[in-house]
Amino acid sequence: MRAPQPRTEGDAVPGSEELHKRRGAAVARGVGSVISSYVDTASGGTITDVDGREWIDFAAGIAVTSVGNSAPRVVEAVRAQVERFTHTCFMVAPYESYVAVCEQLNALTPGTFEKRSALFNSGAEAVENAVKVARHATGRQAVVAFDHAYHGRTNLTMALTAKNMPYKHRFGPFAGEVHRVPMSYPLRDGGLSGAEAAARAIDTVEKQVGAENVAALLIEPIQGEGGFVVPAAGFLPALRQWATAAGVVLVADEIQTGFCRTGDWFACDHEGVVPDLVTLAKGIAGGLPLAAVTGRAELMDAVHVGGLGGTYGGNPIACAAALASIETMRELDLAAAARRIGSVLGDRLRAIAARDPRIAEVRGRGAMLAVELVRPGTLVPDPAAAAAVSAACHAAGLLTLTCGTYGNVLRFLPPLVISDDELTRGMDILDAAFG
Repeated sequence: MRAPQPRTEGDAVPGSEELHKRRGAAVARGVGSVISSYVDTASGGTITDVDGREWIDFAAGIAVTSVGNSAPRVVEAVRAQVERFTHTCFMVAPYESYVAVCEQLNALTPGTFEKRSALFNSGAEAVENAVKVARHATGRQAVVAFDHAYHGRTNLTMALTAKNMPYKHRFGPFAGEVHRVPMSYPLRDGGLSGAEAAARAIDTVEKQVGAENVAALLIEPIQGEGGFVVPAAGFLPALRQWATAAGVVLVADEIQTGFCRTGDWFACDHEGVVPDLVTLAKGIAGGLPLAAVTGRAELMDAVHVGGLGGTYGGNPIACAAALASIETMRELDLAAAARRIGSVLGDRLRAIAARDPRIAEVRGRGAMLAVELVRPGTLVPDPAAAAAVSAACHAAGLLTLTCGTYGNVLRFLPPLVISDDELTRGMDILDAAFG
């Protein structure tokens, strides 16, 4: 990866303490940060702050910089595009890179049927537009989401998101015709199989909503903010089968799981599940804001001309970055890299769990792993323990994140280009933090 470029004399940068004071006077209090250090440079699996301190990155900007920060192909592509033009709005004066990104997404996402794509700015935008497409194509209104789901911070996506604090608290009223059903959560399901958990969810839909009223069934193949919950085997295929029979659009939210993160190009690939629509963002463009909805041509093309779009959606700089990121993923086989990272992290996490009774479960797939912390001998969530371990990691120079409906899950999302040395050093810090 490209090494951080040294600053020349006279390029003095304020320290983190000074920047934090300035932030308090300029930035809205509702915008939070995990750490109070301020980034100067980042490359591969590390971040260096303005005080010269190095952090091992187990967050990747929340699964965004999968190809690493300052990835060479991305840097070159962005520089070349900036020199040509920065924006025209695809809806006004279109350009080739938007079309090329859509071609790539149509080819990469699950399913061999004819597809179409539309580009947006954020994951929440992608989810909103997937709902628009499903409602328009089916003529139905109801949307079904799952317990522990996270789909964004806009009004509709807050309604789809299950967690109140901090995402929904006092921001209502929310969009209507959103219904919630139980998720397959093996640790807390009392031994339900995937098929049994799916039958429970389907029964709830049919009794409380009516299948004939449902436009879309929206699910994260592995839940993100909800706690990296991996549904039991068979859960997703059973939902796929029911949605097909009921004429319901199955929407896979692959915003956090997509683009090699779980060891496949997409998490749905693991069980061969083919959704009707897929929402994409995060790892798509090496850190630049880009999102997409990709799916069956007959669904996507059902919307009237002008019904989809946005001023910045598919910005040419972001499109250039996406094409370079996808090329990097192919060239470096980052799906295989994710599987290798998952093997190393998983072994170390299971070793910690074997001696620490607070860890109820190690779970995840590929380079998307987590541990759920509880009071020993129970399933009572222990968010204080998760916060304490994460704080100890931060103090020692490892950037980690917490998540989960109960705030008791530590999640690990290293860049897929992280070196073996960085991975080992990070796990050594985590190991010590648990101690």
